[in-house]
Amino acid sequence: MAAWHRLDADRNVLCIELYVQPGARTTEVVGKHGDALKIRVAAPALEDRANTLLVEFLRRKLDLPASRVIIRRGARGRRKSVEILAPGEAALRLIQDWDKT
Repeated sequence: MAAWHRLDADRNVLCIELYVQPGARTTEVVGKHGDALKIRVAAPALEDRANTLLVEFLRRKLDLPASRVIIRRGARGRRKSVEILAPGEAALRLIQDWDKT
């Protein structure tokens, strides 16, 4: 697996490292940013709006309930560590697709 994601099989948790750019025109995966996946978010970094939209974006893309997408570190910064609880095969395939961007 790439440096920006890893699967903890014992806990069934997918850990991903993100670089988030708030205030973008659209919410989208852009590609790699060093050892992280860069995601542009169409919400300002005010009042937790960007984090809320980020979780919603990941939830929709990975087809999971929002309760299974957790920002573990970096809630106040651009670099974030996110955990996906019980990701499932579809989510793992999408992560592999994003790895090719």
